Amino acid sequence: MTVATIKQLFIYPIKGLTPQEMSGFALTAGHGIKGDRAFALMFADNPELAQMPAENAPWKSKKHFAVQNDWPYLAALECHYQPETTVLTVQRQGVAVLSAATNTAAERDRISSFFSEYLAEMQPTKEARHPQFAPLRLVGDSSGLTRYPDREPVHISLLAQATLDELTEKANQQIDVRRFRPNIVLEGMEAWSEFELIGKQFQLGTARIEVTARIGRCVNIEVNPETGDRDIPLLSLLQQEFGHAQTGVLAKIINSGTVKIGDVLTSD
Repeated sequence: MTVATIKQLFIYPIKGLTPQEMSGFALTAGHGIKGDRAFALMFADNPELAQMPAENAPWKSKKHFAVQNDWPYLAALECHYQPETTVLTVQRQGVAVLSAATNTAAERDRISSFFSEYLAEMQPTKEARHPQFAPLRLVGDSSGLTRYPDREPVHISLLAQATLDELTEKANQQIDVRRFRPNIVLEGMEAWSEFELIGKQFQLGTARIEVTARIGRCVNIEVNPETGDRDIPLLSLLQQEFGHAQTGVLAKIINSGTVKIGDVLTSD
């Protein structure tokens, strides 16, 4: 039985930075999505960075990285990563401010220095887990095989378009999907009905997945994805209108496969 249809697909090449919309990608059991959160900006005071190459830095909880819920003005940077060339380009207010590759030490140092200097101009949120400023190091490998998601178990995230539409209605203003940073947006299902999928397995494109948990949200959803301003109190809105601070669900990949726009989520 068809449950929903894929409307949008996103990956996030560098944790905490700009999403990139995709027409399709592979889902790999035990890994997730190649190139999704393959890089991250780790605070250089982490002692493990002195013990191994930054390309091989292990997964860590997000308090070790520069992310938007602690440093919201990261969202004001428009970043694009090209895996074929390994080049990261960054624009600020429409002006190119960085173009550097991730496959050489010198170019990686340029990326690290750029973001270190950018954060040095900013103030973190009062909730920041790493409020003291420290230089940043780009970690992760240009092969796309490293991963730095928020949770150590491999997962992907799904969100119903109808849930986003209901939030837009309650907030009385357009709520950009980028605030929630999903991998997959589903249409054709009712608002909040993604919560009913938890504990069940589904066919998604040619892959098989199991939906495992609701996603608890942080202040990142309040950050405007264009400006970096915290402009809509969405955490309070969720609590007031729905009695929780959760949107979307996590899923693990049971059997590898591919997905593309227009593919369907089906139950047995």
